[in-house]
Parts: sequence; C-alpha cells; structure tokens
Amino acid sequence: MTIELLQTQKLLDTCEAGLAERYTVHKLHEAADREAFLSEVGPRIRAIAGGNVDAALMDRLPKLEIIANMGVGYDSIDTDAAKARDIRVTNTPDVLNDAVAEIAIALMMAVSRQVPQADRFVREGRWEQEQYPFTTELRGKTVGILGLGRIGKEIAARAQALKMRIVYHGRHRQPTEPHIYYDNLEEMARDSDWLVIVAPGSASTRGIVSRKVLEALGPEGRLVNVARGSLIDEQAMIELLESGGLGGAGLDVFADEPHVPERLRQLDNVVLTPHYASATRTTRDAMGALVLKNLEAWFSGDPLPSAVV
Repeated sequence: MTIELLQTQKLLDTCEAGLAERYTVHKLHEAADREAFLSEVGPRIRAIAGGNVDAALMDRLPKLEIIANMGVGYDSIDTDAAKARDIRVTNTPDVLNDAVAEIAIALMMAVSRQVPQADRFVREGRWEQEQYPFTTELRGKTVGILGLGRIGKEIAARAQALKMRIVYHGRHRQPTEPHIYYDNLEEMARDSDWLVIVAPGSASTRGIVSRKVLEALGPEGRLVNVARGSLIDEQAMIELLESGGLGGAGLDVFADEPHVPERLRQLDNVVLTPHYASATRTTRDAMGALVLKNLEAWFSGDPLPSAVV
C-alpha cells in the first residue's frame, strides 16, 4: 500500500511533484476544516513534509515516523516532542549555503553603498540637480559573525575576498578556524563595524542580539540578519536606528513575518527583503530534492542524509 504523507505548507512544484509520485499526499494547509481533516487522515499518516509541527499535531498522528522539514532552520518543529515520541526530524542543510551567503553580502553592500537610495535618487531625476553624498565601503572593516556554521563560513570567505577582517562568536571556539573568537557577544559587537547574524533560531538564541549588544555596535555600526527575526530585540533595534544609535541594517527576516513594523519600513538607513535568502530556483530545487531523499532513505531503511533528531 502507498505510504500516506501529510504536507503542512506550500512547497516548490518540483518537490510536490516528487512527493505525489511516491506517496499519497494530504495537504493540511489547504484543508477547510483542519480538525475534521486530521480526524479523517491522521491515523494513517506516517510522514510529514514541511514545518510548523507542534506536539499537539504529533499527537493527532499516532503512526507518524518522520518529519522532513524544508529548510535548514527547524525552529518551527518541536524537536523535544518529536524525540520523546521517537519521531525522526530532518532538515535541508548545505544546499542553501551559497545562496544565503550571497544575500548576506548583498545586504552589506546595499546598506554601505546605499544602493536602494541611490537607485531612487536617479529615478527621481535628482541627479540632474545635485550629486549623491559619499557612502562607506566594506574594505578594511571588521565583520563580526554570530554563528560560524556552514553558512557563516561561506559569508566569512566572501567577506575576506572583500578585504574585510573576520571575527566570530558562537557557543564554542573552533580551533581550526583562523578568525578571532569572542566568547562575549557584546564585546565582539563593540569591536566590530558590522554584525552579521546567521545563528539558528531557538529558545537559547531568542533575543541574543539585545539592546546592550546593539548599543555596543554603536552609531557607526551596521548589522545584517539572514537567520531569524527572533534573535534580535526588534523594538530596541528600531529605536536605535531611529535615534542614530545604530548606523544601519540589512534585514531579510523579522520577528512577526510577513508583518514588518511600519516604523521599520519608514527608515531610510535600512534595506529590507522578504525572507528570500535561499529563494533561487536552483537552491529551492535542491532543498526539495533533499526532502525527498530523506523520506526515501527512511522508508528504505537507509541512513538519513540530514537528520537533526
């Protein structure tokens, strides 16, 4: 009999086509009556493709064996609950490293050289009347990376090519990395021109970029966040950006997506993008393929390519 699978969110067409070829797919995110839908199909579900899985949902799926998340971050899945129920969880790392690193660097460039503002300056015809003011460059600046994991290392490599100095903060020093390690995030921010946030979203990292860290970064400091909005004290960040206590920001993620505070949208010293760092066709196809590989491996009895639980 065909394995029955629950899809919890819209996935890329190539991934959905692959799922439909291999499994009987039930789309929870399209259900008009979620409770009735789960009552009907829940007892037969053996796998989930997607995120947004809490303990309550797991309890509605007594035969659930695996949750194949689409994305490197899996903070929308209650992994403790999954582990307690002997449910495996996988994610899609590595295949999105380059795409996310590119956006991190693009945001740094856009903020430092004021690319959106300069574009608007030309479009509004202002160049005919005045010269655009000087901006800053990345060369010679120190970038502090919060989270020197797979993506963080790719960002560091690109930043080095731009002649920047690299420092980093994480749970542990990495002895094989040549960059300077800080065990105190506030001190790293104080010594950095840029703070790039690429750490995982979790209970332990929520609010880690606090008001004190932002104040340490200072009026000439700028930050980029391609991780999760939950890592930053968003209210403090907005206040400091408004007052000049923080120089600028490039943000791909926000605390309450897709809602972006009006005060943030009105600021001219920020560049905002819609959580699209991994949103290239090549990368998303690769992410979808890894979702399929994890599911195929599980039901074939093979080792999981990218297990997190």
